[in-house]
Formats: sequence, C-alpha cells, structure tokens
Amino acid sequence: MADSAAVRTEETQKSQVDTETTERFISEKHIGERIKRLRLKKSMGLVELGRHTGLSASFLSQLETGRVVPTLRNLARISMVFSKDLSYFFETEPQAMFRVHRRKERVRLPQTGVDEPTYFFESLGYMVPDRHMDPYFAQFVPLEKIVARPHMHPGYEFLYVLDGDLEIRHGEQTCTLGLGDAVYFDASTPHSYLCAGKKPADVLIVTMHQAPAAQPVTILRGASPSVVQRPLPAKTSGAA
Repeated sequence: MADSAAVRTEETQKSQVDTETTERFISEKHIGERIKRLRLKKSMGLVELGRHTGLSASFLSQLETGRVVPTLRNLARISMVFSKDLSYFFETEPQAMFRVHRRKERVRLPQTGVDEPTYFFESLGYMVPDRHMDPYFAQFVPLEKIVARPHMHPGYEFLYVLDGDLEIRHGEQTCTLGLGDAVYFDASTPHSYLCAGKKPADVLIVTMHQAPAAQPVTILRGASPSVVQRPLPAKTSGAA
C-alpha cells in the first residue's frame, strides 16, 4: 500500500507544474520592472501611485523589486492608472538590437556601375533589418589615369582612414586624407573618392540615412493647377 501511494504521489508531482518553473515564468515577464518604468515615466512616486491604486507604497515597492507577485485585481488597478491594458504586462518585450558580423562571413564586392572599379567594399551591417545607417569597410586600389565618378544621395557620410591615402572631392572642394584622418559631409552634394598613394587605402565608411524633403508636385486639372506635397522615394545606394 505504501509503495502504491508513493507511486501515485510521484505521478501527481510529474503531472503538475513545479513551483520553480512557475516562479521563473513570472520573473521572465519582468512585471515589477515594467511597473517601475511606467511610474518613473510619469515622474510619479510610490506614495502617489498608492493613492491612485489604493495600494500601500511598501507593497508597491515589493512589487517593483519582485519580492511579491501581484494579483490580477491589483495589476488591473495599476494598469488603469497608466492607461494600459492588462496584456501589456505579459507581452514579450522587444529585444535590443545586437548583431555580430564575423569577418569570414562578409562578402567583398566591387564598385558597381563601372568597368574598372576604384574600390572594393564589405558591408558591416548587412544582417541588420531596417537599419538607420550603413557601415562599410572599403579598400581603394591605386589606379592610373582614372577619373572618379561623382555620386550623391540623401543623408550624410562619415569616413575614417585606416591605412593609406585617400583623395576625396566634395562639390568644388578636394582634399587628401591620410592615416587617422576623418571627414563628415553632406552626401546630397556630388562627391567621389580615389586612392591617392601607391598602396591601397583602407577606409571605414558610414552612410547615415535621411529621408528627402517633400517636393511640390504640380498637377494640372483643366485650367486650375494645384500644388500638392508628395515625398520623393528614398534612393538606395551601394557603398556610399
């Protein structure tokens, strides 16, 4: 009898969610941290939140530090103060962006649109979706009798020379950058680059995106033209 009772007890324990798993599930929701973020965002103290919810400041402090678990009734009181749905405290939090790009995983590509490329580049952020900037490693090769092709695009560029010498033209300006030199410029002005030495120039390039300003578009309807504001589509480019 004792053996059969022990077996039934063990089977019951196996079919139930253990306490440790339950506690881990609750802690992973970071309910206390979410309550604290909402409170601080409103510049609200524990005493003030307590007045609005009918809960004591000491209890709210324990909630925020994870020492106690709120009931749905108490959580509903807090969510109503901050105009949040109860689901807010249980939704999966978005993960902070963090992507590593190993050197062996990158692809070396030539300058596009020319027969004889003046540089080769590797994207350092190709795995990041919806990125707000494009970082590249570029190597400019020494060539004779080559005229760099100017290009332009919305946004800004930053260049840092890792090795060698690089000639850069920006509008009517021309300058040569050496090891450790950097430049930041408006990329909507025509610009180009060339290796200025006898050995390749290694450069870190970062292009920062910026949506172009809306341009007026004239629509003619009979004898009454009207002007509407319509943004132009953003232009995509390769390595700068």
